[in-house]
Amino acid sequence: MTKDSAVIRILAVDDHPLLRAGVAALIGTQPDLAIVGEASSGRQAIETFRMLRPDITLMDLQMPDMDGIDAILAIRGEFPNARVIVLTTYEGDALAYRALKAGARAYILKSMVRKDLLTAIRSVHAGHKHIQSEVAVQLADHAADDPLTAREVEVLIMIAEGNSNKIIADRLYITEHTVKGHVKSILSKLGASDRTHAVTLGLKRGILQL
Repeated sequence: MTKDSAVIRILAVDDHPLLRAGVAALIGTQPDLAIVGEASSGRQAIETFRMLRPDITLMDLQMPDMDGIDAILAIRGEFPNARVIVLTTYEGDALAYRALKAGARAYILKSMVRKDLLTAIRSVHAGHKHIQSEVAVQLADHAADDPLTAREVEVLIMIAEGNSNKIIADRLYITEHTVKGHVKSILSKLGASDRTHAVTLGLKRGILQL
């Protein structure tokens, strides 16, 4: 094989063995692609990447030990040219934005793997980015939104856990009045009608994760 036709070496990272097996089966049908390694957590992904130096890494976002975004940051911090494709069930714009900001070159929904994955691998290997239209639309829809601050995200997480303003205030060592101000800001920024609606929108957009 010439250098130009060399097989693209792929590392698959996901904590679900069946998903990795499905991806491996799909890639196994392609003569120019090969799975050279697998990992089931973020930390294992970093160690495996160091050993194998794959051309492409397929990265899940929600995993034990270390999530996919932190793993992407760690890998690209050590290997700036690493090419990572996110494979996830989450299409929320906030999560996609974080992944792309961390250095992911593509964002693929697991429900669309058979349709888009092979194209995305070859596109990213060629130096391009690949974002599915469903995700791109959400990113565009919220591009001009005022994002939640780190503190507001913290408050929203505690609201999702069912905590009252008083409990949130006690845990964050702030006044209940300050918490009410954060809640008002959260509702405004998300366009939510109440606390429950805010949590629902937070989950849908990937600001919160179960």
